[in-house]
Amino acid sequence: MTTPPSTNLPTCSVADKPARAGALYALLMALALGLIFSALLFDRPADILRGLMVILGAPCNLLTDYFALAGVGAALANSGIMVLLSVGLIALCRAEISGMVVSSVFMVAGFSLFGKNPLNALPLILGVAFYSWTHQQHLRDNLPAALLGTCLGPMVSQVAFAMGLPKALGLPLGMLAGFVAGVMLMPLSRHLLAFHKGYNIYNIGFTAGIIGSVFVALLRAFGVNIPSQSLVAFGNNGPISVLLYGSFLLLLIVGLYENGWSLKGYNNILRFEGPTPVNFLTTAGLGPVFINMALLGLITTSAVLLVGGELNGPVVGGIFGVVGFGAAGKNPHNYLPVMAGCLLMGVLQIQDIHASPAVLAALFSSTLSPISGRYGPLAGMMAGVLHMAVVGNVGVLHAGLNLYNNGFAGGFVAGAFLPILDCLELIAQRRQSDGLPE
Repeated sequence: MTTPPSTNLPTCSVADKPARAGALYALLMALALGLIFSALLFDRPADILRGLMVILGAPCNLLTDYFALAGVGAALANSGIMVLLSVGLIALCRAEISGMVVSSVFMVAGFSLFGKNPLNALPLILGVAFYSWTHQQHLRDNLPAALLGTCLGPMVSQVAFAMGLPKALGLPLGMLAGFVAGVMLMPLSRHLLAFHKGYNIYNIGFTAGIIGSVFVALLRAFGVNIPSQSLVAFGNNGPISVLLYGSFLLLLIVGLYENGWSLKGYNNILRFEGPTPVNFLTTAGLGPVFINMALLGLITTSAVLLVGGELNGPVVGGIFGVVGFGAAGKNPHNYLPVMAGCLLMGVLQIQDIHASPAVLAALFSSTLSPISGRYGPLAGMMAGVLHMAVVGNVGVLHAGLNLYNNGFAGGFVAGAFLPILDCLELIAQRRQSDGLPE
């Protein structure tokens, strides 16, 4: 795996690990409690509770914005509860909080605003746990896959609540479907990683897309069709932007404090080329990671507002996803060219670039950031162009049951684009060795 230059990279001594773990636990707990407290700013406790019940019983396939479905307060509370459960699972497994674990928890937080909830996430986690047990592995070693694999939560909810089955039958069948999908995630994700060679950060999304597509194909073969969903909220930009900017500025201050009020070590993150997975916590340190996450949050929030997008559940979830992977592969240097290509394609397509699907594609195109880091900004822009073209055409395969649709699309883009980039690079190297202009 290609990594940043290793000279003078900070290391974490045994004495440093408890302090780092404490700071990371504090970050994740602050995220959970902040979401729950913010929920109370939007709705009364009774309304939040009613909204949570609505979320638990909804089909939840893309795009089901919990802001619109159950209220902003209930959506934020659901997200906070899911983060608390994730932190509890980390503690129960005694897992080290790596960059991927931080990223996974932030993805859980984001997608719990539009698709995930405790009921549909549990069977998938149990499936990964069962796979780990049968293969004599610790769940803590597969914890990122368990958390990220909850992207197939709508599969559970769809069978349980949207197929017309009695609840006494639908709920157990939905749980069984999620459990089986969870068991399949680990072996398939390791196999499919070779297809894009780690240049698609959301490899679990690619894997879940394959599983979801096969599941939907089986349903369609028996005459069961899953209707498309597009439920998004409007009009929350003011209060949500205040919450996001306030949170990211606070994280930036904490990062600068942890880093001695300097940017020392941040260059180790910016120099990352790819592929993933990578743990910025070990290659750069705690302070630079917090700074990177905060900057990504400020950039993406500003970008959404500048293009006239709505800060609804899916879009805020997309921002959380970018921020989380600021600990495991993304930085402004490798992400901005991909976003630029995605937005350019949106304009060329003469489509509503302000609409949530286009904004989401621009945010989650960051899954292809390692291409920009490895092959340069022009390649990153081309990857963004291709991503915008592909992402709108693959969701029909899994009917929205895979929440990480952009990770699914990113797998195809990276797998098809990398051989071309490698070929062009080889040609350039041969011309250079022959003394010819590149």
